[in-house]
Amino acid sequence: MRVQKEFIETISKKIVQSLIDKDLIIWDETTDKLEAIIGGIIIEDLMIEDLLNEEVKTLLESKTEEYERSMMDYGRVFQMVKSKLVRERGLIL
Repeated sequence: MRVQKEFIETISKKIVQSLIDKDLIIWDETTDKLEAIIGGIIIEDLMIEDLLNEEVKTLLESKTEEYERSMMDYGRVFQMVKSKLVRERGLIL
């Protein structure tokens, strides 16, 4: 994940404050709890790309020698495989 935890907390607080200020949400519990829920959703969404990167690395580990022999650029192959998985799974990164 490329975003620091403090930044996610700041974003969550701003989202909650905006929802409350504009009367777009009715929340009977503490705002801290709602901020934590929203922060969790943001983290979960950001982790999708990290997990995808790990999956691509695992897929390519077994093929690394083949790519080296054929003089293919690992970074380029990595991006191609990642793009294909994103399309197949309908992910938005």
